[in-house]
Amino acid sequence: MNKRLTVAALALTLLTAACGGDDKAKTPAPSVQATTPTTAAPVRGGTLVVAISSDPGSLNPAVTSNGGVHTASEMMFNGLVGWGADGKLAPELADSWVIEGGGTTYTFKLHPGVKWHDGQDFTSDDVKFTFEKALLKLHSRTAASVGSAGVTITTPDPRTVVFTFPQPYAPLLQQLNVTEAPIISKHQFESCTDLATVASCPANKAPIGTGPFKLDSYSITEIKMSRNANYFKPGLPYLDGLVERVIPDTGTQVLALENKEVDWLGSVPGPDLARVKANPALATAAAPRGSGGGNCITTVIFNMKPPAGRPAFFADLRTRQAVWAATNRQQAFQQIEFNQGKVADAPIHSGISFAHASGLALPTFDVAKAKTLLDQAGWKDEGKATRIARGVQGVPDGTEFAIDYHGFVGAQTTYGEVLRTQLKDVGIAVTVKTEDNPTFSAAVFTRREFDTGVASYCNGDDPEIGVRRQYDTKQISTTAFSNGAGYSNPEVDTLLDQAAREPDPAKRTPIYRKLQEIAVRDLPYMWMTESAGVRAFTANCTGFNHENTGLFAEAASCKR
Repeated sequence: MNKRLTVAALALTLLTAACGGDDKAKTPAPSVQATTPTTAAPVRGGTLVVAISSDPGSLNPAVTSNGGVHTASEMMFNGLVGWGADGKLAPELADSWVIEGGGTTYTFKLHPGVKWHDGQDFTSDDVKFTFEKALLKLHSRTAASVGSAGVTITTPDPRTVVFTFPQPYAPLLQQLNVTEAPIISKHQFESCTDLATVASCPANKAPIGTGPFKLDSYSITEIKMSRNANYFKPGLPYLDGLVERVIPDTGTQVLALENKEVDWLGSVPGPDLARVKANPALATAAAPRGSGGGNCITTVIFNMKPPAGRPAFFADLRTRQAVWAATNRQQAFQQIEFNQGKVADAPIHSGISFAHASGLALPTFDVAKAKTLLDQAGWKDEGKATRIARGVQGVPDGTEFAIDYHGFVGAQTTYGEVLRTQLKDVGIAVTVKTEDNPTFSAAVFTRREFDTGVASYCNGDDPEIGVRRQYDTKQISTTAFSNGAGYSNPEVDTLLDQAAREPDPAKRTPIYRKLQEIAVRDLPYMWMTESAGVRAFTANCTGFNHENTGLFAEAASCKR
């Protein structure tokens, strides 16, 4: 007989299946700083001004895992399940759920009376449409994980959604929040010929949602939202409006916060952190989750599968090993992160304790070894500043070792500048390209016209959520933030499938260890830093949910 699990038993079941048994198995969220104001009764009214780094180009978070899009748009949407302020699962569009068949069937009952921002009813058809037409095709983490698990979605009635898997699938509930699975409206998007692009789907720039705020206007410099008076959570939100102001430079963002031009920053740059914490007019809090999810690793991508006609600089393992040996990751971490987080010591984030492998033989910083490896691979030092290809696999003879590096504005670009300086010492020239989200995604994932790039690959709370997409051969696609390296190893594909079908975390541990040992041997990526951000906001504002990126200001209020 199938064992039935109701919402009352959900949290224990989920944590046992995905995190090794209890809450402490997850990365503990750092304590809120002393400058955080005391809890006070919320005040209704006012507008919260938030700084964002760039024009997102789209406001549809269901068709991408791009952090810039999610930061800008998630306050307009909901997931079936959310993260509460305590870091635990909480109902959102789904009031309750039942798990049957050892994790092969999940039945969700939707909250009654939910309306889209245009007044139409939210139903189970919207959930089915969102998954089948958007998330399972275009959202890199959801497509790689839930999609690879072979899910079937049915809608017995307007308030019921059933997810059915051919094999037990443990981490589904962790993938249903507004970051991993924002629900979009079928009636607005079903006429789009290509949901992924604004050109084919203008609704991407003017979406309606079910969330606490609805869109008023969108320009390349500012996004304005107003309170959803018909929000299904009684009394929320308290704020009348939310403004997202594009400020590309992170230092300028801090100055804007100090000058009361903005009220909230998603992340404080390392050089400004001490000053911000010392300011009594400001408050800070740890950010266990970012716009791209949780347990994130800043990762350098080696393009192992460039398009025809483009030199395959990183086809030879020895070249990838040489770049690792030439890179002082500890120095980069100190210069850029100011010791926030830690240098990555495995391909899977340490916050996923049951899957994280310790004691792996990652390459160490060794400039002499880097030069030897380059010589062996055919990159010759001919007395010039840049090495020349002489018999290099996938690269025409006479080609200079001059590569590009793609990254977003901010810390990702700074990593590029550090790499440019460090790799110059071994005869590799690096051109750093600072790009906005759409440009980066198109160059790296759609066209694959890049040599190296950097992404914050968020692993989530289970490797199925954010790790599979990086290594699975099936995820070499045009989907943003999928398998950017173009890495393919049949043994790794088999291990990923084995781990996904195994509900017992103790049995999954050795599978993921073997996977990471192979990844360290093959080095399709360079894992730099386990991120740990700090948010900052004006001290007169309270009620932020630092666990849930999408609904961070759902219950916020500011005394003016």
